[in-house]
Amino acid sequence: MKVKNKLRLGFGFLFVIVLFFGLISLFYINEISNSAKVILKDNYESLNFTRDMRTILDNEDLPLRPEAAKQFNIQLVKEENNITEAGELTQVKGLRNAFNQLQNKAAAVPQLKLAERDARKYLRAIDMVNMRAIVIKNDKAHESVKNASIFLGLAGTFTFLVLFSFSINFPGIISDPLNSLLDGIREIARKNYSQRIHFDKHDEFAEVANAFNDMAARLDDWENSNLSKIMSEKLRIETIIEQMHDAIIGINETREILFINTAAKNILGLKENKPEGKSVNAIIKGNDLLKSIVEDEKTGTPFKIFADGKDSYFQLETREISIPDLSADQTAPVVKAQKSAGKVYILKNITEFKERDEAKSNFIATISHELKTPISAIKMSAKLLADNRVGNLNPEQSQLVEHISGDAERLLKITYELLDLSQVETGNIQLNFVPARPEKIIEYAVKAVKFEADQKGLIIEQNIAGNIPEINADVEKTAWVMINFLSNALRYSHSKSKIVVDVSLKGNKVEFSVKDFGKGIDAQYRERLFDRYFQVPTDGQNKSGSGLGLAISKEFITAQGGDIGVESEVGVGSRFYFQLPTLAV
Repeated sequence: MKVKNKLRLGFGFLFVIVLFFGLISLFYINEISNSAKVILKDNYESLNFTRDMRTILDNEDLPLRPEAAKQFNIQLVKEENNITEAGELTQVKGLRNAFNQLQNKAAAVPQLKLAERDARKYLRAIDMVNMRAIVIKNDKAHESVKNASIFLGLAGTFTFLVLFSFSINFPGIISDPLNSLLDGIREIARKNYSQRIHFDKHDEFAEVANAFNDMAARLDDWENSNLSKIMSEKLRIETIIEQMHDAIIGINETREILFINTAAKNILGLKENKPEGKSVNAIIKGNDLLKSIVEDEKTGTPFKIFADGKDSYFQLETREISIPDLSADQTAPVVKAQKSAGKVYILKNITEFKERDEAKSNFIATISHELKTPISAIKMSAKLLADNRVGNLNPEQSQLVEHISGDAERLLKITYELLDLSQVETGNIQLNFVPARPEKIIEYAVKAVKFEADQKGLIIEQNIAGNIPEINADVEKTAWVMINFLSNALRYSHSKSKIVVDVSLKGNKVEFSVKDFGKGIDAQYRERLFDRYFQVPTDGQNKSGSGLGLAISKEFITAQGGDIGVESEVGVGSRFYFQLPTLAV
């Protein structure tokens, strides 16, 4: 039988028991009420009637006055209509005859006295009949109440026993299977997958028990087949993570620490604690370094930490932990196959690379500084050789001197770029901010490349918008960037074409741009143009630079709070631009 039907039968049985007891109680209460009514009404009224008639006889002289006779007759009629006891009718008829004699005006006084005596005799007889009836009915009423009390007591006792038995036994029908299920679930929680539940009855609990047994069997199979393998893999992964020199922190989707190796504990100062399983929100309250890590404030940017008694450099990498989304709503318009289960944070120790990079920068700065003097000397010597005052050279010699002079110029330019790069890498860029007019910077840069443009037959067109505000910038380095843009444009522009220089106001920034109409830059190279040492492959017609000019330009502009970029399309040309804040900003 279904549990629902059992509940219906149980509560229906309770309803029937309560209804049965209620009906019995109403029946006996009604019996007692009826008995009381008989005692209080019929006989009590008869006694009242006789009392009123006796009062009239006591208060009136014979013969009776008409008014008194009338009142006596009224009470007598009421008594005649209220005859309820055996023998009462005879006495009432005698009283009527005596009253008729009292109304005889022709009767003598002795006759009236005799009629009065008879009337009083019948009144006493009526009283006696009703008093005796009251006693008898009272005894019957007591007997009825006694019997009703016995029956109600028996019915109440029976009802109480039934309800008590029901309250003891019926909840077990529901609670016993639930308790068995609860015990089984607790055993499963303790990983006792051999637990089974058996019910003899065929109801919903039996179906739940069968489903529970099926689940336990599947868990038992899975435990036996995968547990050892999973534990072995888990131990191996934990060992690998622990042995790694990089600091590794794993955090789940609820921001609790899944794992953290010794290196991470040492760096974060968590050696004395056991952070595994704790909430990150609780730990970061007293650990600013961990807070900046989990909030991805240091991602991709090297930063310095004092660890193990020295300054060390680290770079943060993050990895999302994705697992199959088995709980996804398959009816949703978009179903995600993966869901996030947390993040892994890796602090790579790049101290050695940082030290090597600093050594390289120092080496480049030293070599560049040392090379400036001999290269300048070579350039000066080549210039002197080309001077007719020193002596005339044949065409071959003049060509060689020209090549020497050009190569010396390139070497000197590369040397200065290396010096600028060493300043950038060591963070020693010296900026001299002054208010400057954008058109003055353009004028200086165009003048610097004017001779080279004339040699190639190129026209430099300047478009400077009106009312351009001053900028707060390092004029020398900003002009250097413009010269670098113009030099690149000259190098890759066709002869007798033009280069367009634009200066315009973009919001609260002034934009400088150089546009050429050369062959353009392929999309695969545009994103790397501002990387150090990167050079766009050439067809051999144009001399390639050092690959440092645009990288240094980017550092100079960003150091001044500006932005730099490029727009290019193959076959159309390229547009290099940068933006600097106005003086008001």
